[in-house]
Amino acid sequence: MSTHTVTQESASAETAAAPPEHRSPALGRRPRKPTALLSKGVVNGLLLIAAFYMLMPVSWLLFAATKNHRDLFGTSGFSFGDFSLFSNLAEVFTFNDGIYLRWFGNSLLYSVVGSAASTLLCVATGYAFDKYDFRGKEKVFGLVLGGILVPATVIQLPTYLLFSKVGLVNTYWALLLPALVNPFGVYLARVFSEGYVPGEVLEAARVDGAGEVRIFSRIALPMLSPGFMTIFLFSFTGSWNNFFGALVMLNDDKLYPVNLGLFMWNTVTAQQPEFYSLVITGSLVAVVPLITAFICLQRFWRSGLTAGSVK
Repeated sequence: MSTHTVTQESASAETAAAPPEHRSPALGRRPRKPTALLSKGVVNGLLLIAAFYMLMPVSWLLFAATKNHRDLFGTSGFSFGDFSLFSNLAEVFTFNDGIYLRWFGNSLLYSVVGSAASTLLCVATGYAFDKYDFRGKEKVFGLVLGGILVPATVIQLPTYLLFSKVGLVNTYWALLLPALVNPFGVYLARVFSEGYVPGEVLEAARVDGAGEVRIFSRIALPMLSPGFMTIFLFSFTGSWNNFFGALVMLNDDKLYPVNLGLFMWNTVTAQQPEFYSLVITGSLVAVVPLITAFICLQRFWRSGLTAGSVK
């Protein structure tokens, strides 16, 4: 046996006998750097702070809704009262012949019906911008994108003047028709159409003799279901929180959405403090549909956010 072979065997034996902390790391493995752990900790810490900031008002509503009028001002804000939640709910739902339930139903009408119609229109428009070629397409699409830059409050007064000319002010259509216009939804729909609907599938359907309406309704629309739900969720949240539009367009309290109705109740709390419990409990109930919508649609929303990320 040569001297070189003996030296190699001795080195191998010393490496095997060395304690684990003195062994070199395996090939292909990189030790985790302290900076990576620090960065992950900073990101998680910021997320926890943001979650606490977002959930603190909702948790305060939950605590305050369990208190009667005396405990509401006499106890700590983040402590339970005498668990008067059910009596507070009964008072909210029965006050003034159940006007709150009418407001709640109006909000569901404005948000569900308006958002569904708006989302269908956005998906069809985005699909057309993506799959069809026509003269001036990109210029028209640029005009649509320009609508995203215009705040809704800027066009609210011109919309009111236009609707007053045709007699639509103080009607359900005063909030349903403006909800149909959603430039950001059109942009998202075009992105989803590019990522989810292959052109080859549409060409195969045309070869089989399918018409354009049938292709969109039977082939493209099911493929765009994640995008449809994502746009619907954004539109639903915007319609449910549409306070300024309702304030400008509506005068009849029977047509109010729930947020405008709660605002009207809150304006009289200085003269009638018993309205504080109604406003707080009503606000807690008004948050429930948004939380329910996000929980039920989050799987579509998360899958829709990754559209176009993988080719």
